[in-house]
Amino acid sequence: MPAPGTLAPTFEGTSQDKDTIRLSDYRGRRVALYFYPKDDTPGCTLQACNLRDGYRDLLKAGIAVLGVSGDDVASHEQFAEKYELPFPLIADPDHQILEAYGVWGERNLYGRKFMGIKRTTFLIDEEGVIINVFKRPKVKEHTDEILQKFGVTL
Repeated sequence: MPAPGTLAPTFEGTSQDKDTIRLSDYRGRRVALYFYPKDDTPGCTLQACNLRDGYRDLLKAGIAVLGVSGDDVASHEQFAEKYELPFPLIADPDHQILEAYGVWGERNLYGRKFMGIKRTTFLIDEEGVIINVFKRPKVKEHTDEILQKFGVTL
């Protein structure tokens, strides 16, 4: 998993709007790159809706939000439409981005081991350097966590 102080791995993927999203397109902006396990599941929905509800404050602070999961574009399209999510959700069904960020791996849920996505958020500065990694973001307070780590007070 990339650590704070290192360059964020570059990537390219397709969003729910079928747009090509490249991390390099966000150079010069701060980015909250969040990885989540699955569209339209309870924790992932809480996190996405928290970011949706705080999106205006994030934009005001100059922070772009990008979500990534292993779901496909059609799943992202339904999820984004259902919850009116205003930010790109990048499809990564082949796990290239997930693996580059070290968030795809063995998980343990109620004693059952399986391969999956570890909910993680990377905060990336204007130069493309990771400044913080939330390994267990608080899904109901994630916007506030992001603003605080970027040093934003509203």
